[in-house]
Amino acid sequence: MTMLGYDDLPELLTRLTGDEKHDWSSLSTLDVLWVLHDRVLEPDDRFLLSKGHGPAAFYAVLAAKGLIPVDALDGFGSFSSMLGYHPDRTLVPAAGVGSGSLGHGLPIAVGAALAGRRVYCLVGDAELDEGSNWEAVQYAGRIGLGALNVVVVDNRSSTYHWPGGVDARFALEGWSAVRCDGRDHDAIERAFSAAPGDRNVVVVDNRSSTYHWPGGVDARFALEGWSAVRCDGRDHDAIERAFSAAPGDRPHVVVADVEKKQ
Repeated sequence: MTMLGYDDLPELLTRLTGDEKHDWSSLSTLDVLWVLHDRVLEPDDRFLLSKGHGPAAFYAVLAAKGLIPVDALDGFGSFSSMLGYHPDRTLVPAAGVGSGSLGHGLPIAVGAALAGRRVYCLVGDAELDEGSNWEAVQYAGRIGLGALNVVVVDNRSSTYHWPGGVDARFALEGWSAVRCDGRDHDAIERAFSAAPGDRNVVVVDNRSSTYHWPGGVDARFALEGWSAVRCDGRDHDAIERAFSAAPGDRPHVVVADVEKKQ
């Protein structure tokens, strides 16, 4: 299979369609999934996607790395497809575990780590509302289960809140906790490298609430055949020019970047 790169992910994602694609849930995991599979995971490591109800980004990364056929993306969610709305480990070996029912992945990861495997488990912050996760967190912290690494995609969607942040909550249970910018690939890699080796590490991805397409949302529209113009959302003349740039032969979108000026 041909190996593809990070810049190919938007086009791969457009091949995944269906009612259960869960774009935003998937996009919150895109960068950390890429760093894991491109820079961190070793052949004998096990990866568990506990946040399995938004697997589109996971499938796109697997296709880019040659772990599943690219053509399989086109059948996402169909009756005969290997790619279901929740990952099936019997059809997608790289999935590690069949997931989607929240709160199951982390306890399973504890068991795998106890068996001597180095394990990486990706969970969502709201998924941590499930009590089964905290039983696993408390147990792993108390026995110093150093083979277990957890990635928390912290997009502030949780009903409950821990003073000091979810990373502080893990630290209270004896984990090594690192918070990083979830869109900065080098920072994510450094966070994994900061693991002390004899204790656990949790990487809290605190920027994933900013749903993100590589190249920007305007690039996402352009992939679908739109005319797309990005402008300074505080510059009235620039906004007017952006609307005037509509070609007239296809839909036109103006992306107003309000962070250009403070």
